[in-house]
Amino acid sequence: MRRFEEKELIVATHNAGKLEEIADLLSPFGVSLSSNADHGLPEPDETEDNFIGNARIKAHAAAQATGLPALADDSGITIDGLGGAPGVYTADWAETPNGRDFVMAMTRAWTELEAAGAPEPRTATFCCTLVLAWPDGHDEVFEGKMPGRIVWPMRGDQGHGYDPIFQPEGYDITFGEMDRWEKNKISHRADAFAKLVKGCFA
Repeated sequence: MRRFEEKELIVATHNAGKLEEIADLLSPFGVSLSSNADHGLPEPDETEDNFIGNARIKAHAAAQATGLPALADDSGITIDGLGGAPGVYTADWAETPNGRDFVMAMTRAWTELEAAGAPEPRTATFCCTLVLAWPDGHDEVFEGKMPGRIVWPMRGDQGHGYDPIFQPEGYDITFGEMDRWEKNKISHRADAFAKLVKGCFA
């Protein structure tokens, strides 16, 4: 596995919150971080049907455009009672002409579970795939998961996305009710980052 020896890293995102979370996780390693937005890079089309494929597209596009190593993630929720949906289409379910509406997406998930007659507990997994890519085309892949269940009605106004209907395994509150920084210690992204740090930074 290739160690990360460089001083600069592009985070292949336009999401300021995600950049902040990643900066916190990598703060012990003295790496200077910037984002796609800082470099004026467009979001590449995510044309794969799996998390690894889409994370690779984003990481390699940023690395090739800047000549710097780049880190991308592709994340989503897979709901067992829906055959693994929405999966890579997690954000797509929230798309509207006026932006993303995750209340609509969560309502769709619950409505489809009800229509399918999915038994309780309605298990689900948050997944995060990280790809660290270098300009020479090499990459390393790390996958993190957080199992849990879908609950209704929505609970909590913390976090983002589907957090208010996801109750992580071993907890009696949803991600939406959990302090953001506490969630970051146990989440699917934290799991993937622990593997990234062990593999490339430690």
